[in-house]
Amino acid sequence: MATGGGSETPGAGSSTPCILVLGMAGSGKTTLVQRLTADVSARGKQPYVINLDPAVLEVPYPVNIDIRDTVAYKDVMKQYKLGPNGGIMTSLNLFATRFGDVLEFVKKRAPESECIIIDTPGQIEVFTWSASGAIITEALGSILPTVVVYVMDTERSTNPVTFMSNMLYACSILYKTKLPFIVALNKTDIVDHRFALDWMNDFEAYQLALESETSYVSGLARSMSLVLDEFYQNLRAVGVSAATGLGVSDFFAAVQDAVKEYHTDYKPEIDRLRKEHDAKKEESGGSHETELLCRVY
Repeated sequence: MATGGGSETPGAGSSTPCILVLGMAGSGKTTLVQRLTADVSARGKQPYVINLDPAVLEVPYPVNIDIRDTVAYKDVMKQYKLGPNGGIMTSLNLFATRFGDVLEFVKKRAPESECIIIDTPGQIEVFTWSASGAIITEALGSILPTVVVYVMDTERSTNPVTFMSNMLYACSILYKTKLPFIVALNKTDIVDHRFALDWMNDFEAYQLALESETSYVSGLARSMSLVLDEFYQNLRAVGVSAATGLGVSDFFAAVQDAVKEYHTDYKPEIDRLRKEHDAKKEESGGSHETELLCRVY
C-alpha cells in the first residue's frame, strides 16, 4: 500500500488496524472490547490489547499493555488532591510522557497481530478533550491505520433528542481526531438499530419522530438534523451486540473499509505533517523530553 512521501518510520504504513474504542459510561464500550478480542482469538488470530483506563478495577479481557501497571490512579488522586476525573486526566498525562515507549512495543508487535484494540476511560471527555488524549491518538495515527470507534447505547437513543445528542458528540469527535470513524450502534440484542439508520438516511423519518417532542430542544434537533446531513452521508454506522456477538463480522468489515480510507485520504496528509514536524525539530534541536510532550503532528 502507498504510504505517501513522508520520512520512513518503523511500522509506518502497516496494514494492521489500530481500533481506538471510545464511548459514554454505560454504552458497553469495555464489553465490546472484550467481544472483539474474543472474536479475533476465536479465529486463531492474535489481538494486541491496550487498556488506557486507570480507574477500572478489573478488565474482562487479556491485556498486553495496561496503564495501571505504570500509573497508580488512587495515589495520583491523593498526591495531587484531585477528584475522580482529575485523577484520570492526570494519570493519562503522566502516561502520555512515556507513550513513546508504548509506540515502540506497538510497532514491534503490529506485524504479527491481527489488530491493535485500545480501551479508553468511561469518562469520555477526559480522553477526547485532553492534551494527553490528543497526543495518544495522533501518535497512533502517525504509525498505524487508526480507526476511531464511537460506541453508542442504542437502547438509550430511541428518543430522537437523545439520538441527536449522541450524533453531535460523534461529529465533534470525528472533527477532533481527523481519523477514519465508525459509530458502533451497540446493544442490538435489546433494541434493533435500524431506527437509527432510518433517522440518519431519511430526514423526514427523523422529523416525524420529533413530532411527539414539544420542548424547545426539539426545534434545535430539527435544525441540527439538516446540519448533520453531510456527516451522515459519509458515516460508517454498524449495529452490533457486545453481549451476543451479533454484527461483529459487519463491524470488522467496516474497520477494513476504514483502513482503506486511512491509506487513501489520511496517510498522505499525516506524512506531510510529519515531514514538517521533523524539519522544525531539526531547526530547534528539540530534546527527547520535549518531543514526548509536544503534539506528534
